[in-house]
Amino acid sequence: MDKAVQGQLLAHKARPRGRFPHVVRAGDFLFVSGTSSRRPDNSFEGGHADEMGTASVDIREQTRAVIENIRDILRSQGADLSNVVEVTSFLVNMNDFNGYNEVYGEYFDETGPARTTVAVHQLPHPLLVIEIKAVAYLPREVGTTRQGREGVIEC
Repeated sequence: MDKAVQGQLLAHKARPRGRFPHVVRAGDFLFVSGTSSRRPDNSFEGGHADEMGTASVDIREQTRAVIENIRDILRSQGADLSNVVEVTSFLVNMNDFNGYNEVYGEYFDETGPARTTVAVHQLPHPLLVIEIKAVAYLPREVGTTRQGREGVIEC
């Protein structure tokens, strides 16, 4: 990868289920890969199956966990949610839109990032009902003065 474009994996986050980083910096932009509520131990916030295998998912819990995972990824780069300029959300079921939108509004208001929400057939695990990718703007001179690069693995 070009030195002007750097991808990074975060040691304290669930490892991506493919060959891609959690975040890529290109110039003054940070591109956060599609993020779910998966924890480092491969369990899921807002999703579990009982002893009979019956799945239970909570769109509000998952949305909150996803946005907080994105927040943590951005903090590792010296940014935060206020730097986000674009969000693309993927919902398995558009009937979850209201719950997702309610929690989204706890983090972003109507002057927040541009947003697109699309329905998808499925995500990489049946307990996942939402995934979000984000783009943040952080001029390099600002990002280098903030704290937060612990646990970063350069790609």
